[in-house]
Amino acid sequence: MDLNRAKKETVDPTYLWIGPNDKLLTGNYRINITKTGKLTVKDFLEPLSGLYTCTLSYKTIKAQTQEEKIVKQSYDFIIFVNPFAPGWKRACSGSVDCEDITNHNILQARDRIGEFFRSQAYIFNHDFNKTLPAMHFVDHSFQVVRIDSCRPGFGKNEGLHSDCATCCVACSPGTFSPDVDVTCQICVSTHIYGAKSCP
Repeated sequence: MDLNRAKKETVDPTYLWIGPNDKLLTGNYRINITKTGKLTVKDFLEPLSGLYTCTLSYKTIKAQTQEEKIVKQSYDFIIFVNPFAPGWKRACSGSVDCEDITNHNILQARDRIGEFFRSQAYIFNHDFNKTLPAMHFVDHSFQVVRIDSCRPGFGKNEGLHSDCATCCVACSPGTFSPDVDVTCQICVSTHIYGAKSCP
């Protein structure tokens, strides 16, 4: 909801989230929608990129007549994830540890995004003469959490790869990894490296 709506009492609010390809989002192991309408996506993958729409519905009641009216407001968010953004090869060329460079770049992006939202909040609180967009950052609502993951077909194995325990390596024959977990699961029918499924 926008900042003006957040400052007012909202009667019987409901939230409806629609994800990419017009799919209704419901709670599952990857998606969580709280009672206050907050959407959390765990293990965000490239196929989850696209348009997200939150429709807020609430009641308004006229004081004199006690007449109820349902109001709906929609908010659109576009989120795209490309794990191989332009320039990714150039960023790691000649480097001994591409993971360190990648992690540094991610932290730098996190800091820049956070600074953008903090400056939005500062402008709103200190400069009332500026025209502000309909959406505003709510202080302390932005956070970045590091989630350990490997792409499908890869996992981490400290026993086999003690020289790089934090590296994602291709799952060995006899194992597979269908998702972004860090563990390759046993599957005796796979005979290739990097299996993403167990036939």
